[in-house]
Amino acid sequence: MQYDNNNVFAKILRGEAPCYKVYEDDHTLAFMDIMPQVDGHTLVIPKQAAETIFELDDDTLAACMKTTRLISLAVKEAFAFDGVAILQLNGRAAGQSVPHVHFHVLPGSVMNILARPHGTRLEAPEKLEGFAGRIVSALDKYR
Repeated sequence: MQYDNNNVFAKILRGEAPCYKVYEDDHTLAFMDIMPQVDGHTLVIPKQAAETIFELDDDTLAACMKTTRLISLAVKEAFAFDGVAILQLNGRAAGQSVPHVHFHVLPGSVMNILARPHGTRLEAPEKLEGFAGRIVSALDKYR
């Protein structure tokens, strides 16, 4: 599969597109979804260029899982939910909308998540900034 270097996540990684960053390390980046299904909807992406999880090398996959767990803990804390859904789709047929591996971290129940379809409403920047700040503050507890 040919990776599309012009997808929005590749542009974010190169600094060509903005994001509301909550976490970054050598292998991963986590930021707010600008069209969230629920408040606190956060994305974790690898820095490796890969469209699906099947193309990631083992070290990057392990780093993604470690970061996804860390972000999930912080999102749970920041939004005071007992549960978090983690969603990862592979390929357009599965519903993947951006051709770069990404993990959705969604606080709350599946019913809350299903109430607002993904990609239908752009969230206000000031709300996303506030959500990002809450998650960054909560991360201190888990690092």
